[in-house]
Amino acid sequence: MSAIRRKFGDDYQVVTTSSSGSGLQPHGPGPQQQLVPKKKRQRFVDKNGRCNVQHGNLGSETSRYLSDLFTTLVDLKWRWNLFIFILTYTVAWLFMASMWWVIAYTRGDLNKAHVGNYTPCVANVYNFPSAFLFFIETEATIGYGYRYITDKCPEGIILFLFQSILGSIVDAFLIGCMFIKMSQPKKRAETLMFSEHAVISMRDGKLTLMFRVGNLRNSHMVSAQIRCKLLKSRQTPEGEFLPLDQLELDVGFSTGADQLFLVSPLTICHVIDAKSPFYDLSQRSMQTEQFEIVVILEGIVETTGE
Repeated sequence: MSAIRRKFGDDYQVVTTSSSGSGLQPHGPGPQQQLVPKKKRQRFVDKNGRCNVQHGNLGSETSRYLSDLFTTLVDLKWRWNLFIFILTYTVAWLFMASMWWVIAYTRGDLNKAHVGNYTPCVANVYNFPSAFLFFIETEATIGYGYRYITDKCPEGIILFLFQSILGSIVDAFLIGCMFIKMSQPKKRAETLMFSEHAVISMRDGKLTLMFRVGNLRNSHMVSAQIRCKLLKSRQTPEGEFLPLDQLELDVGFSTGADQLFLVSPLTICHVIDAKSPFYDLSQRSMQTEQFEIVVILEGIVETTGE
């Protein structure tokens, strides 16, 4: 991956590193081998599924994120979602309370509210705090009955209709965003376990790359399917360098073995035959070759249908 990073340029850049393997490897010939720390390798995809890629040279293309604002908000981290949630409601509440205060101020209700025969726009609104309380009571449908709008205020009726429409839009947008973010099945992957290491051994008379996957929950993964991608750099005969060339590893697509019934731990097998990308690699070159295998497990969560 070190060669890959040099070829990335400004388009892609690996942003984090993590160690792989046991951390120690033998060094030196003969029986007196020394264990030295294994070098850290840059991972394209972490074991939690996070891709260590940072996009660059976007320029004016960043405006495309705003064109799909809902998905952008869902993809944000929780701290930013909560900040936007609180900020939007706070600004909307203060704005609408200010509008009710402006109506009361322009009509002179603030000074005449205590006059016995005077009918204000909103009863018992004397200042900005009381206007803010009136808005909260109506928006949250609390309705204490002490502050209420009268029929002598057409501008107040129009503002009340606007407040109802605006409140419905804000609630639908923000609450919908929070609901989708909370219901995302990303945390379901925490109870899907993969073996720490993959091994190459003989199985059924064939050299096979194997690893295991298991489900810790009693609820099933419906229509579970597994795929494997081999990521490595290569150079075409024309001289073009491909920093992240993706090759498919056959884990049973032709036989249907990639369709998993994941009620107990299963061993996933890739036969190293003439069609395998590992066919031309020896044991020594396998240890020094720079590549990464990404395993993709897809399925439907039985309890939520996601």
